[in-house]
Amino acid sequence: MDTKIDIRITEVFFNGEEPRYEGYEYVEIANCGDRSQDMEGWVLLDVDDGGPIFVFPTFTLHPEFIVRVYTDEVHPAYGGLTFGSGAAIWNNTRPDLAELRDSNGVVVSRRGYKAWTGCD
Repeated sequence: MDTKIDIRITEVFFNGEEPRYEGYEYVEIANCGDRSQDMEGWVLLDVDDGGPIFVFPTFTLHPEFIVRVYTDEVHPAYGGLTFGSGAAIWNNTRPDLAELRDSNGVVVSRRGYKAWTGCD
């Protein structure tokens, strides 16, 4: 049985609930493959602005699971990960591009503000 790695950004939720601060913004990442992936050292960033940069701590993303990296909130049900930014990251008027790189710096996934597609 062949296994494959298929980690992708499935959503960039750019319009948080608080003006300017928008701590509830997030980028959702899904494991659409059929094996667990060690995410330690992987990087998520706003390509258009060159940052901020989020580096994954020790974290395993299991098949068919999702994780969200929030701008400045911690939600344990979605992995508990945050940029820890005190200001909005994702521009509400000009779409940004989120990029996910593996621990070797290889681009694994990119996504703008297109509607959520999940693993389809």
